[in-house]
Amino acid sequence: MAVYTEVSADEASALLRQLKLGELKAMQGCAGGIENTNYFVTTEVDGETREYVLTLFERLTLSQLPFYLRLMKHLALKGLPVPDPAANRDGDLVFDVKGKPACVVNRLRGRSELDPTPAHCTAVGATLAQMHLAGRDFSMSQPNLRGLAWWNETVPVVLPYLTAPQAALIKSELAYQNHVAQSSAYAALPRGPIHADLFRDNVMFEDLDGEPHLTGFFDFYFAGVDTWIFDIAVCLNDWCVDLATGAHHAGRAESFVNAYNAVRPLQQAERALLPAMLRAGALRFWISRLWDYHLPREASMLKAHDPGHFERVLRERVTHPVPMSAIATHP
Repeated sequence: MAVYTEVSADEASALLRQLKLGELKAMQGCAGGIENTNYFVTTEVDGETREYVLTLFERLTLSQLPFYLRLMKHLALKGLPVPDPAANRDGDLVFDVKGKPACVVNRLRGRSELDPTPAHCTAVGATLAQMHLAGRDFSMSQPNLRGLAWWNETVPVVLPYLTAPQAALIKSELAYQNHVAQSSAYAALPRGPIHADLFRDNVMFEDLDGEPHLTGFFDFYFAGVDTWIFDIAVCLNDWCVDLATGAHHAGRAESFVNAYNAVRPLQQAERALLPAMLRAGALRFWISRLWDYHLPREASMLKAHDPGHFERVLRERVTHPVPMSAIATHP
């Protein structure tokens, strides 16, 4: 999260009143992330304090937003722990603030766990499987906008900033992923709405009796319809790697995949293509971090992520492929 567009208390109050969310008591810009303007807001209704997040969308268009917000509403109505977008009396979820599309969602309890244990990975894996199943009857469709087509468009843009070895790696991996995407095995993979960005900082936990309790997934603004195994791979590349080296963490990965598998058993085609999808997930985030790092936008609060991390993850996934049989048992 970051602040690109400054919003006054009066402007925020007007939207909160329209949504009948109470009177604004406090408002604070959020640091971290790089896509949208975000504020934590506190309101009061009949003496009760409530917490929300006000988001102004800096890149997403008005036509794209209904997919993300309706998906969140769909999942929330099915009991998934996700932010629930506030609607006005006409059922609208997107509003204009400072000439930008905006929304307000409830703020999740807890905090992100940046040093996860197998128990945290178990909770995330099980909840991700529940989310995939809950999204099967979601009626709207939108592709993963940071998928293969975007990789093909963006690699030529970032190539001038790379060393010769980096350029060789990114071009060879892009060619490999185009080859995989054209295969019949890839076409047969089950798919549906995915989060596509479920990193450690996009999940919240509370401690209950010394055990982690997952309180929510958030930041769905990279979501789209794609293969479920790609969503799993994105998670494994963040939750189940060593951050210093990018190396695979077998214990956390086993906990994650077995928990997912217990809710939605993985198909043989998904098992077979996991190594390729782990590479795809690493490539996707290496490209986007290169783009954000070398072609940044102005923001009053901004912290760009290190592109080198996912270069290391990709090199690990290419050099030391991890088959599904190495990290999960059959249900």
